[in-house]
Formats: sequence, C-alpha cells, structure tokens
Amino acid sequence: MNDITWTAERGTAIIEEIETVIVGKRQAVETAVVGLLCSGHILIEDIPGVGKTMLAKALAGALGATYRRIQFTPDLLPADVTGTSVFNQKTGEFTFRQGPVFTNVLLADEINRATPKTQSSLLECMEEFQVTVDGATHVLDRPFFVIATENPIEYRGTYPLPEAQLDRFLMRVSIGYPTAEQEVIVLDRQVKEHPIKSVKAVVAREDVLRMQQSVKEVHIDPSLKQYMVQLVAETRSHPMLALGASPRASLGLMRTGQARAALQRREFVLPDDIKALAAPVLCHRLILKPEARVRQADVAELVAEVVDSVPVPVVH
Repeated sequence: MNDITWTAERGTAIIEEIETVIVGKRQAVETAVVGLLCSGHILIEDIPGVGKTMLAKALAGALGATYRRIQFTPDLLPADVTGTSVFNQKTGEFTFRQGPVFTNVLLADEINRATPKTQSSLLECMEEFQVTVDGATHVLDRPFFVIATENPIEYRGTYPLPEAQLDRFLMRVSIGYPTAEQEVIVLDRQVKEHPIKSVKAVVAREDVLRMQQSVKEVHIDPSLKQYMVQLVAETRSHPMLALGASPRASLGLMRTGQARAALQRREFVLPDDIKALAAPVLCHRLILKPEARVRQADVAELVAEVVDSVPVPVVH
C-alpha cells in the first residue's frame, strides 16, 4: 500500500468518525480534514447552534489528540492565550506557564469578540507553530490545528478580524442548517446521550504527521500551477474588489488541492480540485470596494465569476 492510499484510508476514517456527531455535512467535514492535512487552520463563520464546537471536539477525538477551547471575550489578554512567565519564590526564577495554545486542536470560539491585540497573539502560533514570551521561544506540539469561529449575524461588541489575521486562515467554511430529515437523526442520536461521548480515536497523532507529509508528495502539473496563479491574479484586477488575494492564497490552493486529491486516492491534482476549493480558500481574503458593498455584492459569486472566466488547463 503506497502512502497516498494509506492517507486516503485514514482520512476517510477520520471523516466517518466525525460524521457520527456532525450529521449530513460531509462537505464541511471534508474541508476541515483537508485543512488539517495541509497543516493549515480554518475559520468557521456560521450562526450559533449548527455544530461548530462539536466539529472541533469530534475532530480532536478522532485524532486521539489533545483539545483546548478558548472563549474569546473583550477582556481576554494575549497572555491568557499564549501563556505567561510566573515568578517562583522558592527558586527565585521566572518559569513559563503554558497557555491553552499548547495543544493539538485549539478551538478559538467567537474569535472576533476579542480585541485586535489578543487576536494577533495567535499570529505567530498559526504561522510558525511557536510562542515567544519575554524573549524566549516555546515550540508548540504537532500537529497544531486552529479552528476559529465567528457569528456573521451579531456584530455588537465585536472586533472584525484584520486582513493579516484572516490571511493566516487557510480556509473559511460554513456548516449551515440541516435538512428536516437530518435534524430528526440528530434528535434520535441524542435521546440518551450526546454522540460526542462515543467518538473514538481512529488514528494516532504520529499518523497525522505522516499524512501531512504524504500530501506534499501529490503531483501538480505545471499548467495547474499557472492556473492557480492566474485565478489569484484575476482577483487583484477585478473591478469590484479593493483588495485581491495574496500569494498565500496561491499556496493555499496548491496545498488544499493536494490534500483533496489524496483523500480521493489520487497521486495527482485535477482542475476540479482547485475549482472545488476556490471559494473556501479565496473568499475571506477579498475586500469589496465601497460601491460593491452598497450594491450588496456577494464575494462567493465574484469568486465563481473569476473561476468561470479563467480557462481550465488540460492536464495529461
């Protein structure tokens, strides 16, 4: 069995285990697993009660990984996230007390309720997998995966994430309401107890690291690299966008395309992989012009328009 097949089997096992808790949201679950395999982080923007927290807990359970949750509030301080140095009276020295970021799966709940200063405390963690406090650098455990949430409806008492913070998230996804039939299944599964209590580890943390490495071996045709760069370039010149996507978006399209291909047992990326992930990777990185906001333009529709306008390469 080659590494891609091995990765696909374990990735599918993770997805199926999460689906014992999250009903009927295969695409959202797959997107979360794709983010994990890319060593990226995801932002879930959705209304309360649709399963954002349960998705994070179920993912951590399926990985057999450590899980911590931070409830972001206006009075939360950066030290409450990363940790702080504490003076030890017995030894007469300062010792570092780890914050909740020292975990494998971190749920940053309602991240936009904290001040920009506290939000930015996650930047180094997400990008470099380390924390620097009082000049000392502390390396985070691997894998390290941030799932942040925000409510797109209620803005009172919130601080919109700055562009630099948004750009650190590999993808932005939503879960959405279940159908009536799916909601009945949710009720049935929770008659006696919540199914999250029955989630079991289907992979080891060492397996996740091997999967992340395996994904990088998926082949990408040079024409597809040109295609991804052209997609991103189109967002920078779109007449309704004040800010297009950064080069980090091109990297995001490449990595997520590789992960999606691996989950489908392919050793090569197809244009369909890029098209399927264009919206989650690009939408949160784009800023509408004022006139576009007045016209209530939809960023997802603009991304779809860009995808339709760029010729798809023929991959041999």
